[in-house]
Amino acid sequence: MTTAQARQDLAVQPTPLALLLLGREADTRSERGVECPGDLPSPSDPDLVERARAAKEKLGEKVFILGHHYQRDEVIQFADVTGDSFKLAKDAAARPEAEYIVFCGVHFMAESADILTADDQKVVLPDLAAGCSMADMATAEQVAECWDVLTEAGIAERVVPVSYMNSSADIKAFTGKHGGTICTSSNAERALNWAFEQGDKVLFLPDQHLGRNTAVRDLGLSLEDCVLYNPHKPNGGLTAEELRNAKMILWRGHCSVHGRFSLDSVNDVRERVPGVNVLVHPECKHEVVSAADYVGSTEYIIKMLEEAPAGSKWAIGTELNLVQRLANRFAADDKEIVFLDKTVCFCSTMNRIDLPHLVWALESLAEGKDINVIQVEKETADFAQLALERMLALP
Repeated sequence: MTTAQARQDLAVQPTPLALLLLGREADTRSERGVECPGDLPSPSDPDLVERARAAKEKLGEKVFILGHHYQRDEVIQFADVTGDSFKLAKDAAARPEAEYIVFCGVHFMAESADILTADDQKVVLPDLAAGCSMADMATAEQVAECWDVLTEAGIAERVVPVSYMNSSADIKAFTGKHGGTICTSSNAERALNWAFEQGDKVLFLPDQHLGRNTAVRDLGLSLEDCVLYNPHKPNGGLTAEELRNAKMILWRGHCSVHGRFSLDSVNDVRERVPGVNVLVHPECKHEVVSAADYVGSTEYIIKMLEEAPAGSKWAIGTELNLVQRLANRFAADDKEIVFLDKTVCFCSTMNRIDLPHLVWALESLAEGKDINVIQVEKETADFAQLALERMLALP
């Protein structure tokens, strides 16, 4: 065998997932897009801010810009409204006069906006590669296979799916089709209470930590009531008996940002900052949530800091862009706000929406070019909307 033949035999053929991660392929059933046509302006262009202002002014009432809390400051400054994902989707639906909804967030958020807005409105994502690692952890095929496993275990008819807002349109549609509801980090307790009135088991997708924390902290279930379904193992790595005994079937997914915080992070910040209040998002691990002083959604975190007394000290366990923004906002009120971990941790996919991408998107729209329009297929959108409507009807 020649050296060349040996090298050819040893050559590893990249898998579809590897190609996806390398940006050489696209998966339309995944949160992660990879194509962004067009020439972006240089990030060093000193006129970027003025170009964004000029394009937005030219578009006028035709454009409505949404900015998620985790976005960079350079992008947030151009947002007409800021908020969490569901609030922004509802804000978009309340602006029927806007021809273009520019969503500075990630892919699943733009999908939700497309589902909730009118058919003649176009939802634009400035960079299609702005996905969500958590949402990517549950694909339509994997969840369908999971449902087959639950059916074979004889419990599917007693299981109610509850899917976190941070999921793809496909997963939301699955949830609607199987009698379930969507939840946010603010109303997860209400969603689970509703679900347990419909059945005696919940399949919680895709964030295991929000599901576990809500079930144990808010509903009083035990950790033993929860099992973890791993889509990469046969039958989810669970026996039929384990599935039958469980009340919460948690999907093995997590947020790459909130999952980084640890119990050591909490203990360390308490040593570094005497008298600190630890405030974390419920997407954090259960041991972190258990050790924190306060736990709540992004909107809850902001409200807590707004109402905090002057001179108070806070360590925040959520995305760093937001923490830095809040620290700057409340510095004049003598509120000390620090990041829970020593390690810098931005949401890498949120940060893909930068000023060059926003400028490119706005200037393209101002020139009459429809770019990066997010469209959810009708049947998927209809079932996803059904699940969202169930959430809106929660008591």
